[in-house]
Amino acid sequence: MATSAIGPGFITQTATFTAQLGAAFAFAILVSILIDLAVQMNIWRMITVTGKRAGDLANSALRGSGHVLAVLIIIGGLAFNIGNIAGGGLGLNAMLGIDAKIGGLLTGLLAIGIFLFKKAGRVVDIVVMVLGVGMIAMTIYVAIVSNPPVGDALRQTFLPDTLNFATITTIVGGTVGGYITYAGAHRYLESGLTGPEHVKDVHRASMNGILVTGVMRYVLFLAILGVVASGVALDLSSQAANPAGQAFGIVLGEAGIRIFGFIFWAASITSVIGAAYTSATFMSVFSKRLSGGWPLQLATVAFIVVSLIVYLLIGTAPAALLVFVGGFNGLILPIGLTIFMYIGWFRQRDVLGGYRYPVWLLVLGTLATALTWYMGSQSVVPIFAFLGVGA
Repeated sequence: MATSAIGPGFITQTATFTAQLGAAFAFAILVSILIDLAVQMNIWRMITVTGKRAGDLANSALRGSGHVLAVLIIIGGLAFNIGNIAGGGLGLNAMLGIDAKIGGLLTGLLAIGIFLFKKAGRVVDIVVMVLGVGMIAMTIYVAIVSNPPVGDALRQTFLPDTLNFATITTIVGGTVGGYITYAGAHRYLESGLTGPEHVKDVHRASMNGILVTGVMRYVLFLAILGVVASGVALDLSSQAANPAGQAFGIVLGEAGIRIFGFIFWAASITSVIGAAYTSATFMSVFSKRLSGGWPLQLATVAFIVVSLIVYLLIGTAPAALLVFVGGFNGLILPIGLTIFMYIGWFRQRDVLGGYRYPVWLLVLGTLATALTWYMGSQSVVPIFAFLGVGA
């Protein structure tokens, strides 16, 4: 879940909103972490206690709701994947200077090759883990060197000068929206660690995943804030805009841009594979043949191909697209949450197999559900404005 969340959208959204809101973005990060915790702790627990994928679990409670959820997740996953391919294009542009569209094409084709050849995938996993550590180290270094106004950031973490619901909806969507909400839980099912006896491990894992992404976002926020606070205006809207890359380049120079581009590209290509695979697992509610094996692999490849074609056809700037997909999946999030809260409150005996669900966790989940519905209703127009719609 953490590796799915910390992708190109995560990085670009953080840089864009820090440039727009300054230190006030710290409050949005805090609220998003609290919502993310309530979401993940509930959904992971219900899926792993029952041992059912999200779509099947929803259908067992409300006939047809799993199919609706699957359609929404697939649409949201497609949006995510178009953004991930765009991120790959931005990464190769920063690293090699090639056109972002060509970079996106190469990223999509390579992702298909890696997915089909498992040995290549294992090598990429190791490389990405090393690059992930490098990204964290580089971000911490930039956060120190850029000398951000830490005092102001801490104050506005709790008392913001401005409040923007579209921002919170977008970063919540980019962290636990769409397929990301279910990625970790579905992976747990594959490990066989299911049933009430594994609840404590699941609870710990869901919290750790969110805390890792939350800390990483706050450190990245401080790194970008230091650059913005110095008076530098980042490019947020052009076809070549890569605000995080620009900020790292200002602090680390040309070499910093190249290294950042490589790490950004690596995060993008793994996110392409992860988004496509998890979204494809939801297709099993329509046909059990897609539950695994070659049918699931072919569905995943088709998903990447469609994402790539759409990316090549649209004219939206990659950075704007990466911000939009987080917001779009933030709008989808409360629908799935509502289904799961219904299961938790009213279907413990049958759907959850008599499992006694913690009331405090249901209360937190219900509050998060209500808040995401409210924020979504306030954010539809601003989120689509990222694409130049309804602005």
